[in-house]
Amino acid sequence: MGKIIALANQKGGVGKTTTSINLAASLAAMEKRVLVVDADPQANATSGLGFDMSENNIYGVLIGEIAISETVQTSNDIPTLSLVPSNINLVGAEAELLSVEDGQFRLKMAIEEIRNEYDFIFIDCSPSLGLITLNALTAADSVLIPVQCEYFALEGLGKLLNTIKMVKGGLNPNLQIEGFLFTMYDSRLRLANQVVGEVRGHFPELVFSTLIQRNTRLSESPSFGKPALLYDAQSTGAINYLNLAKEFLSKN
Repeated sequence: MGKIIALANQKGGVGKTTTSINLAASLAAMEKRVLVVDADPQANATSGLGFDMSENNIYGVLIGEIAISETVQTSNDIPTLSLVPSNINLVGAEAELLSVEDGQFRLKMAIEEIRNEYDFIFIDCSPSLGLITLNALTAADSVLIPVQCEYFALEGLGKLLNTIKMVKGGLNPNLQIEGFLFTMYDSRLRLANQVVGEVRGHFPELVFSTLIQRNTRLSESPSFGKPALLYDAQSTGAINYLNLAKEFLSKN
């Protein structure tokens, strides 16, 4: 049975989508069967992996118009990597699901249909704590939290941890924290090292050892519709995410 991991943080620009794309691609390159579910209306995971923003997408799944199996696209470059695409219509799903009795469980019910076909399913969440993100946390076994190495990143963690606690208290009692992942790390900056030290001090068991460093090639790769591994396998970003994939597998 596949493990479902939500990548969540209500702060934007912390590396959720970059991590979804590159961790998934790295695991798929290691011959794990991996699915990325793009649950962000911006659809950056969809375009960043080089997939089309199809009419058959996660919005249709959530409002009950289409089965999730009909939306899955498979990578031409990495055959073990697949994606459920998103598009801008997903913005409207928040309002539509509010009036639905099982609105918080739609994503969970959908993913259960195809869960056994994959080793890992990553849900790329939008930078908010709205109903779609709540769906992702309800569907997930664990949450992977990317944390940018800057002061304001710490301010938002409390709110996210409270949301996870709330979800555990009712909608999904088995939800675990997969770990905190430091992104955009620059060892030359004292603040970056302070942030890493502070979070490791609070959550010693939950912080990934792998640090994702600032890297130009990693930033460029989505505009070419490729994970860093396919764009420049020798780049620091590609190597960081391969190391993260190894660490992730050792924990799972």
